[in-house]
Amino acid sequence: MSPNVEPPVCKIMDYGKYKFEQMKREKEAKKNQKVIEIKEIRIIGLGIDTHDFETKGNHAIRFLKEGNKVKVAIRFRGRELGHPEIGLELMEKFKNYCDEYCTVEKAAKMEGRNMLMFLAPKSGK
Repeated sequence: MSPNVEPPVCKIMDYGKYKFEQMKREKEAKKNQKVIEIKEIRIIGLGIDTHDFETKGNHAIRFLKEGNKVKVAIRFRGRELGHPEIGLELMEKFKNYCDEYCTVEKAAKMEGRNMLMFLAPKSGK
């Protein structure tokens, strides 16, 4: 406790009890943490119908309400790869659909055959 005092003063303690209390504090801190997951919504092809689009949008809104981040991925097949502007329009439409609940963390960008966009929940929700 006080090594600079003459004679040195120390405290005898139960090490098992000390370890137990330390584990208890760590467990309590872990309980109060909120783990944020990244959920993925995959759109395969550019010819998605309105009902399918709304279903995927509603899933994304549900994930955002739960406090998770959402990764939106469009998979380009065949000749669709030559028209990334249509994919950008689809991503913009998806962003506008979920606009009330999210902010764009990372804008839409092509990565190989996929176009990816990351959405994060708004802080107030």
